[in-house]
Amino acid sequence: MSATATLTSATTRTASVRVAEARVHYDRTGSGPALVLVHGTGSGGSAVNWGQVLPRFTADRTVITPDLSGTERTVDDGAPLTVEGLAAQVIAVIEDADTGPVDLLGFSMGAPVSAAVAALRPDLVRRLVLVAGWAHTDGDEYLRNLFTLWQRLGTCDPAAFGRAVTMTGFSRGFLNTIGREQVELLIPNMPPTPGTLRHVDLDTRIDIRDLLPRVRAETLVIGCTQDITVPVENSRALHAAIAGSRYAEIDAGHVAFFEKEDEFVRLVEEFVPAM
Repeated sequence: MSATATLTSATTRTASVRVAEARVHYDRTGSGPALVLVHGTGSGGSAVNWGQVLPRFTADRTVITPDLSGTERTVDDGAPLTVEGLAAQVIAVIEDADTGPVDLLGFSMGAPVSAAVAALRPDLVRRLVLVAGWAHTDGDEYLRNLFTLWQRLGTCDPAAFGRAVTMTGFSRGFLNTIGREQVELLIPNMPPTPGTLRHVDLDTRIDIRDLLPRVRAETLVIGCTQDITVPVENSRALHAAIAGSRYAEIDAGHVAFFEKEDEFVRLVEEFVPAM
């Protein structure tokens, strides 16, 4: 494992670390206790996922945002992804950043990856937040069919793929509130690039049920009551499977931190206070 780093501004340090066949990019912004934000599905990675909400946390925290394999800023051999492989990348970033134990937050696909990190390396995770996540796809016919549909649209009808992920990513009320012009601007945010489709392929194979009993970090699970990508029942099941975890819900669609940013930030800050 090897690392490189450069400074892109007074407050953001960009770096990379080699993990197996991948050169994993990450950014480090702010100062204070470390908070690692793990993105969900999409080759845009952390910039697209966390761009809006990240500044809310950087005033009194060191916020670390890795870009996992499948994203545009991380280069690898293109092999099929695994939860354990992506967890190894997050672990390597945490160790390379050298901040000691971190607060770890994972969204969507990043939730099972983050739970795996907490299970496999409890020494690195102080507190864990899982947002709109799930434990397994096999046996959940809704998730299996949704991700299979995404795969088919991604290869056969890229324009329809963008509309499909937008429709499932946000609540009906939110889409109607922002209106047609803004909705049309959202649609290109997650194109079906080869990296995105590698993420979707992993989504069809997620299964961390054997790892969840090994999670020892203080954990908050956040479900989204209007989520039609990963229905809220999946978050409730994650909560039930992690002993001693806390649970909260946001009345929003899948990308809750976009729809209800203030409420999302409040829940996170109450659970992982900076000081």
